[in-house]
Amino acid sequence: MSLFDSTPVAAAANAASRQAPLAERMRPRTLEEYAGQEHLLGPGKPLRIAIEEDDATSMIFWGPPGTGKTTLAKIIALRTQSTFIEFSAVLSGIKEIKQVMVDAEKASHMGSRTILFVDEIHRFNKAQQDAFLPYVERGTIRLIGATTENPSFEIIAALLSRCRVYTLTALTEEQIVSLLERALADPDRGLGRWEITAEPEALATIASYSNGDARNSLNALEVAARLAQSRKERVLTKELVAEALQRRILLYDKHGEQHYDIISALHKSVRNSDADAALYWLGRMLEAGEDPMYVARRVVRMAVEDIGLAAPEALNLCLSAKDAMHFLGHPEGELALAQAVVYLALAPKSNAVYTAYNTVRGDIQATAAEPVPLHLRNAPTRLMKELDYGKGYQYAHDVEGRVADMDCLPSSLAGRRYYQPTGEGREKLLAQRIEEIARIKAEKRR
Repeated sequence: MSLFDSTPVAAAANAASRQAPLAERMRPRTLEEYAGQEHLLGPGKPLRIAIEEDDATSMIFWGPPGTGKTTLAKIIALRTQSTFIEFSAVLSGIKEIKQVMVDAEKASHMGSRTILFVDEIHRFNKAQQDAFLPYVERGTIRLIGATTENPSFEIIAALLSRCRVYTLTALTEEQIVSLLERALADPDRGLGRWEITAEPEALATIASYSNGDARNSLNALEVAARLAQSRKERVLTKELVAEALQRRILLYDKHGEQHYDIISALHKSVRNSDADAALYWLGRMLEAGEDPMYVARRVVRMAVEDIGLAAPEALNLCLSAKDAMHFLGHPEGELALAQAVVYLALAPKSNAVYTAYNTVRGDIQATAAEPVPLHLRNAPTRLMKELDYGKGYQYAHDVEGRVADMDCLPSSLAGRRYYQPTGEGREKLLAQRIEEIARIKAEKRR
């Protein structure tokens, strides 16, 4: 122990450290303590090599919450003996950015290296991100940004091109359990002095609850341990942990990538006729607080994109579910959405109209905007009639079979076939009708 450890200031600092949340106290200080991300930090892996070789390149850590982005930045700063400045994109503006840059530039002239860690860097606007560019370019600072959002969409191209992007993944349940066991056993930084043990099922419950988030799991362990201590219990059971957690908190960002991932999973489950998976992903969205009317709009889209005319009643059912959700509200209205989702999953599938319309759009973009054929034009005036507007038009109700032998597409697209019905559901009948119309036209030509 040094002389300074016994001072009141040092004693107060140690006491404050012990009062810090368990997740902060157990934050890894070395790569050996760090859990997960073996694809980046294992022997011979890219980030491990960059750290060991003291590569000064700026970088972006992209991954879900609790995967160790901040921790890894601090480990790099400690390992490379750099000054570590932590910056929050939520709390800081461009004035603070420029001041930090100026201070870092002065420090670099004195031989000091600075790592600027920017948490939630995706929250900075373009002008704020631009402010980093000259300093990153000159090597005045080593920028390490952390984001839960896809950097391709949220980080400006100029800054992204000067950084390496490393993707961090959620921790596995086995890795979470290992962290929890370490926290229970550590007498200095963890809960070891409480002399509490845990049943394997209890730790597995916390790991499942955490959704791969180390911080969440350690916070949950601390809550459960305090509950056990208040009851003078020495063993964390599955029942006690469930009581401490109350209910599972779903990881879901209504404005982030997960929002689009889960709606994508719902849509693709419906398309693949998997009613059980569709119900699960619907529940994941609604239970996490997603706007049910957003879900209703997407469900209506599924009806026209993936069911189409194979089961045309699906559109009416989905619109009715949307109205029911609006009328009943939460939670009763959610059953209407569940009913619509199950129906869509089990209904016959056809994307024939969706495909046909996309082909039409492609032709419109690729071909000249030809004038409407004369025989299809309206002729409300005598001049238009003298110019042959409407000449040769055949009124379908006046001809046999109610089908006239008349081209209705522009001449360059004559004979083009867009709608190709499938043999699914009602479209089987529509395919037969198309064949009948073609036969009637052929007979009239003969």
